[in-house]
Amino acid sequence: MARILLVEDEGAIAQTVAFALRAEGFDTVHALTGREALRLAAGSTFDLALLDVGLPDIDGYALLRELRRGRDLPAIFLTARQAEAERVLGLELGADDYIAKPFSPRELVARVRAVLRRGRALQTSSGFEHDAEGHRVFFRGRLLDLTRYEYGVMAALLQRPGAILTRAQLMDRVWGDGSDSTDRTVDTHIKTLRAKLREIDAEADPIRTQRGLGYSLQVG
Repeated sequence: MARILLVEDEGAIAQTVAFALRAEGFDTVHALTGREALRLAAGSTFDLALLDVGLPDIDGYALLRELRRGRDLPAIFLTARQAEAERVLGLELGADDYIAKPFSPRELVARVRAVLRRGRALQTSSGFEHDAEGHRVFFRGRLLDLTRYEYGVMAALLQRPGAILTRAQLMDRVWGDGSDSTDRTVDTHIKTLRAKLREIDAEADPIRTQRGLGYSLQVG
């Protein structure tokens, strides 16, 4: 059973969404604020987060960055903001989907299922298996011996297969805004990750350099 973290400060919407998800068998945990969501996420593991963008304490974009520090967490934004720029920002920050209010509970459940399916399909097609709770990554059935930051980079790439992540995005996701690390730090960790993947499969080269842009994880 998939475990969903629902972060929504409007009671009526939260109740409707939670009811729809639970009716379909999803274990749904509700948080009213971003701080409550961070507290819940620190003590438990979730398979997907549904995040309202306009929370009273932390906006959904900043909350997603915090929730993904060192972990792989698919996410869907819920928002009343329908401007194209808002949708693009959410997707560029790594959201897996973006649903504008008002929305149909049936559509929301369908999108949740689709995001969860994509995660399972990635594990099957790429040779990777990600144990988010244990902070472990397997490749071709073998456990990768990763440092904390190598794991963070790998988790970020696994979260968005095929998408290009810039060095700045990886720095923010893995090292945080306050880090004094440089772009070279990312390059060094990518180099060691590639070496560890080739120890398992000498022909493996799933991490691709996108010249002048960043890195992507090739799957399929």
